[in-house]
Amino acid sequence: MSTVVRLGYVAMSVHLENSSPSQTMTFAQFQRVKDHEAAIRKLERIALSNLENCLRLLKHNAWSEIEFFRFSSKLIPLANHEALKEWNYIAPLKDALQRISVFLKEHPMRVDFHPDHFVVLNSTDKEVFKHSIQTLRMHQKLLKGMDIPLQNRCVLHVGGAYNDKEKALEQFIHNWGLVPQSLQQMIMLENDDTTFHIKDVLYLCEKLNVPIIFDLHHQANNDETSWQEHWDRIIRTWEQETLPLKMHISSPKSDKEFRAHADYIDVNGFYSFLKEVNGTIPQIDCMIEAKKKDEALFQLVRDLKSYEDVEFINSSTFYIKS
Repeated sequence: MSTVVRLGYVAMSVHLENSSPSQTMTFAQFQRVKDHEAAIRKLERIALSNLENCLRLLKHNAWSEIEFFRFSSKLIPLANHEALKEWNYIAPLKDALQRISVFLKEHPMRVDFHPDHFVVLNSTDKEVFKHSIQTLRMHQKLLKGMDIPLQNRCVLHVGGAYNDKEKALEQFIHNWGLVPQSLQQMIMLENDDTTFHIKDVLYLCEKLNVPIIFDLHHQANNDETSWQEHWDRIIRTWEQETLPLKMHISSPKSDKEFRAHADYIDVNGFYSFLKEVNGTIPQIDCMIEAKKKDEALFQLVRDLKSYEDVEFINSSTFYIKS
């Protein structure tokens, strides 16, 4: 059995002009609009434009046979700002969200989110934790508005170490009990490049029954044991899930800036990884985290086609002949 590999990219395209789904408005700009209701309407217009661009990106993906995509988490500016608690931001977006829903039903693809670093579930600060829950609820509302099943849709990092990594891991477990189950089901946990390595995240994932997002580049940024020693455990965290195992791929920008993401993916390193895991699992969905977004995906496809044992199923999905 060969492992099917599906490629995806993050949030924006370098090929579609004026298609940012992350247009924003700062709170300072909001305050400069003297009429409060007019300021709210401006926020809603920006959010609608972001969703329209999101639909354009999905159409671009369908035309390009890309079946895996990460939504921007900045679709609705100031959605969780303390001063805008009464704003029902979803109501004016329902039609736009439904247009995305209809398109995804006609052109199925895996879509998800990666909420920003302000979502910290292991924080001991009650306000930080509260804001994290609010941000997850916003993502939940967006998913529901697009009729997307909630299971395995939000990638999170563990959070801060707070000078005691073991205590921070136990704090995550404690706080997890305070996270509503409807939000728990959305969450996947990823190893990071500085603090919580693959073995740390696996500890949480196995204890809490959460799938892990394996980031190969992040793993290479630390001195722990090799990823090969953990591969079987990584696979097992996905055994009860309906979606295929997901991982992140990127390449270092340079030897000096090893943690930073490069414009493109180093095909040789990626191919070597795939040769090692080929046949161990039916499918892997690989999210490309590269500066050149969709062009990095297209370039990786072109590079992979130079290998005689790589067989493409469509423009972004392939397998290595065993």
